[in-house]
Amino acid sequence: MAFERINHKDWYKVLGAKPSDSLAELKRKYQKLALLYHPDKQEADVPAGEVEERVQRFIEIDQAWKILGNEETKKEYDLQQREDNLTKEWPLHAQIYLEDMSWNEDEQLYTLSCRCGGNYSVFKSETKDVSLVCCDTCSLVIEILQ
Repeated sequence: MAFERINHKDWYKVLGAKPSDSLAELKRKYQKLALLYHPDKQEADVPAGEVEERVQRFIEIDQAWKILGNEETKKEYDLQQREDNLTKEWPLHAQIYLEDMSWNEDEQLYTLSCRCGGNYSVFKSETKDVSLVCCDTCSLVIEILQ
């Protein structure tokens, strides 16, 4: 189950949680917020505009739980967040296709020389999960294109 990257929501922030929180802690925070914003739990005298706002907040909370409450989608989301943070923090040196990198059959490893003299390395087993690779000696990053 893939999640949308559109508008890069911070699902942890939606739940008032941290990436280091356990699944049980995430669930507790979700349940607390879901009860607070659930449409059936609203006061009768709440203004219409606020009702709509609260319903949208509930939908957002529910979406956050759908992503963070499932180990597989949480892992995928965490990897994507990490990748997004890397591209913001680290200079992107180049965009490279795997076939343009050197292949080492013995080590099952793709490599590319960095301008600093270091190397970018990706094991064949990682190629499906990794799209950003850091140089082993400097702060430059390459993006692996599929």
